[in-house]
Amino acid sequence: MADPRLDPEMAAFNAMMEARAAALPPIRLALPFDGPRALTEALNLPLAEGGPAMAASGDRWLPVRGRRIQCRVHRPPGEGPLPVLLYLHGGGWVWNSIDTHDRLMREYAAAAGCIVVGPDYALSPEAVFPQALEECAAVLRWIAAEGAAWGIDPARIVLGGDSAGANLAAGLALWQRAEGAPVALRGLLLNYGVFDSRLDTPSYAEFASGYGLTRERMAFYWGAYAPRPADRVNPLAAPLRGSLAGLPPCLLHIAELDVLASENHAMAAALRAAGVPVETRLFPGMVHGFLRAVGHVGQARQAMAAAGDWLRARFA
Repeated sequence: MADPRLDPEMAAFNAMMEARAAALPPIRLALPFDGPRALTEALNLPLAEGGPAMAASGDRWLPVRGRRIQCRVHRPPGEGPLPVLLYLHGGGWVWNSIDTHDRLMREYAAAAGCIVVGPDYALSPEAVFPQALEECAAVLRWIAAEGAAWGIDPARIVLGGDSAGANLAAGLALWQRAEGAPVALRGLLLNYGVFDSRLDTPSYAEFASGYGLTRERMAFYWGAYAPRPADRVNPLAAPLRGSLAGLPPCLLHIAELDVLASENHAMAAALRAAGVPVETRLFPGMVHGFLRAVGHVGQARQAMAAAGDWLRARFA
């Protein structure tokens, strides 16, 4: 990548990841998908190493929709019931996991002084819309009703996620609103999210290839997650397609050099037009997924600190 806008630390991180990927077989966008997932995990798991130490970390299993969902639970040092960030990992709805995002969740727990719960929701193409959304909704309901057993203050819940996880978080907030907001949410933390199924925005044209996440990959992800065309215009899958009024306050972190940049700016504008309090921050020279480089890139650490401050304010 020769774009002069690319942050030098981001460029060095990209080169490191490209070297690691060159030592593995190519990751192909083809079925069956267990092989590509295993390669992606092998590539990304080292990024979850290091970072803040927790007072307690472990996995819990919740009975949800006829199966047991594994949830990663991180608790930072602190007394009494703590607020909670329900964090939904990214990966195009098709890969990544609570393992690849383990450090990211611990960083948020340390920065905000909150418990972080990450559900290992069902992935596509085996599970299509709205299964992952339904599973995350069930985990949210359990936290609100039973979270005190995990030391959670159920009156202080924020939803968050990155990329496809931010899509699920926004969709879940819309679902909550449609149901009369049975679970009170303090906010939405949305990192470079997927907010529309359009692939023809200015940023899709400018960053179609060569910047990590490509237009080709996004087309595959949408086809895997929402194979029925009608679902791709459902606001629960494409939040920009619906009314956003009544959502809780939002923090949007946007990568400058990202195929999703245009829809993130559009999401911020739509939220403001709907009367939702919104804070946005554009990270210059960053590509999609830059938060996974928190151990390597200064702007990723800045994003963590800013989100920690925002979360503490929402929980106060």
